[in-house]
Amino acid sequence: MHISYASVDEATAARGLRMVVVGGIPSPWSEAAKGILHVKRLPWTAVRLAYDSPALKAWAGQRSAPVVVHNDEPPRSGWEEILLLAERLAPTPALLPADADGRARVLALAHEICGEHGLGWSRRLQLVEAGLRGRGGFDPAVAAYIGKKYGYSPEAGEAAGRRTAQLLGKLAARLTAQHAAGSRYYVGDGLTAVDIYAATFLALLRPLPQEVCAMEAETRAAFEYREDVTDAALDEVLFAHREMMYRQHLPLPLCL
Repeated sequence: MHISYASVDEATAARGLRMVVVGGIPSPWSEAAKGILHVKRLPWTAVRLAYDSPALKAWAGQRSAPVVVHNDEPPRSGWEEILLLAERLAPTPALLPADADGRARVLALAHEICGEHGLGWSRRLQLVEAGLRGRGGFDPAVAAYIGKKYGYSPEAGEAAGRRTAQLLGKLAARLTAQHAAGSRYYVGDGLTAVDIYAATFLALLRPLPQEVCAMEAETRAAFEYREDVTDAALDEVLFAHREMMYRQHLPLPLCL
């Protein structure tokens, strides 16, 4: 998939969907939002995040990427806000089940991946902890910056690995049960938003190969940081699901 990036002025003047994304790394929140728009076949204009751009901060509402703006509506940056906007703009194919129980299950699992203290949050804290302790993970300067955003404390850092492993185990158990019931997907018999989130967030633990996900060596090394507890929770069923998702539903190579 090729993405052409627009300037802030071009994006501000445009109509339709505009999205600010993190460039150069497979940030899972950004990659999930791209995946949702791809599945929905929604065209969008891309703007690369620039932390030193006052114009971008003003237009995107001082929010962290991804930030989606549709026409003159307020900016949206939360994973659920972006998903619900996409569902409204392109109801088909639906990424949330029509029945209340299925919808609740998808949103609950999605929160465990994308939300506060979810998989992405906990893994980032784990990489912060490793970086600040000189054990790998994020560069110490990057770790200090990200740690402030994610509420790092020594206690939270120490617990992050266990929380990451717990959530990986929960996802693996869910997929294994679904396979036994005859489904390849996390909820029901077809694609939902959970499948996109689960596939894209694994980049924080084992990025896709360099030939389809070009990353700086330092960033790749940080994302690939391993320790025994997390390593034991990386069930191959998770990666088989990701392979299926990129083979059948999500575009490759990634354009970062």
